[in-house]
Amino acid sequence: MAEIKDPENTIILETTKGKVVIQLLPEVAPLHVARIKELAREKAYDGVVFHRVINDFMAQTGDVKFGKKDGESFNPGRAGMGGSEKPDLNAEFSALSHVRGTCSMARSQNPNSANSQFFICFTDSPWLNKQYSVWGQVIEGMDNVDKIKKGEPVVDPDSIVSMRVAADV
Repeated sequence: MAEIKDPENTIILETTKGKVVIQLLPEVAPLHVARIKELAREKAYDGVVFHRVINDFMAQTGDVKFGKKDGESFNPGRAGMGGSEKPDLNAEFSALSHVRGTCSMARSQNPNSANSQFFICFTDSPWLNKQYSVWGQVIEGMDNVDKIKKGEPVVDPDSIVSMRVAADV
């Protein structure tokens, strides 16, 4: 297992394909890291599907409204169109590159529309640089991310089993 140096700024993501450990980057995107931790601590991501997974690009999840399998608003046809009930976040774009394992917030055309959805890059994706808020980096388990079922939309998608701040487990 990867050494967890800062448990308060590490996420343990258990997926239907296995465990993924993410190092958070509060010095790069403090508001986005705070939101990810807040939703993780509320268990909001538990049961949320990977609704958009593009081969050689990225796996997207985090729609806690329409993408939560046991949620009252679950709607596979609308997964990816919702977020949390919390306000959208202002962009925290940085000079960090979108490389394999980068965790970044999904958003609409409005740069200040990130809320709860995020994606993990399968490969280097430089065209995303300085346009999406990077908040973390996978430090263990990219092999499990690679196994997530592909599709746009995904039929019978994989999901987040649990998402926790390492300091809480």
